[in-house]
Amino acid sequence: MLLVLSAEHRAHLGCLPRAGGAAVGELGRLALEQLRRGAAPRACEAAARKLNIDVDTIQHGVEGLAYLLTESSKLMISEIDFQDSIHVLGFSDELNKSLLQLYLDNRKEIRSILGELAPRLPSYHSLEWRLDVQLASRSLRQQIKPAVTMKLHLNQNEDQTAQVLQTDPATLLHLIQQLEQALGEMKTNHCRRIVRNMK
Repeated sequence: MLLVLSAEHRAHLGCLPRAGGAAVGELGRLALEQLRRGAAPRACEAAARKLNIDVDTIQHGVEGLAYLLTESSKLMISEIDFQDSIHVLGFSDELNKSLLQLYLDNRKEIRSILGELAPRLPSYHSLEWRLDVQLASRSLRQQIKPAVTMKLHLNQNEDQTAQVLQTDPATLLHLIQQLEQALGEMKTNHCRRIVRNMK
């Protein structure tokens, strides 16, 4: 699978040949630090002084490399596909080899960083439900007013929480239809391709 880079990312990576081979290692180190700890403007300024390059060029190069490394690691692109993906940028063979080595050396660490950044969403544990029907009241002797009460038990970070929900059967049927429609959408080729790329 090839990585498709937008025009903006190509422009950001376009500063790498101007920076030179020695700068690629420094920019790669800064990109990895940005992934680990977040943006560091002072580190970019120090690198700009050290390499005698404009600060904006350094920042764009770091952003471009960070995007290239994260997307490649997220999709677990093979060595050949990575080379084909960056070949369209028109870099020299030496620069392509440096980028490939940077990717191969750091893809496991980048995947672990991305795994830590993923939100921890609650997961389903169990469901209790009850159907209540009000048949009469003081003002109306004959009425039928059904209500479905559900207690949804969730696991989140090894803690159990419970959510109580109440609705009428018509709304519940509409919700079921919408969920079934969403599950049907997930079986389409377009959704499968998106899910495959997200892993």
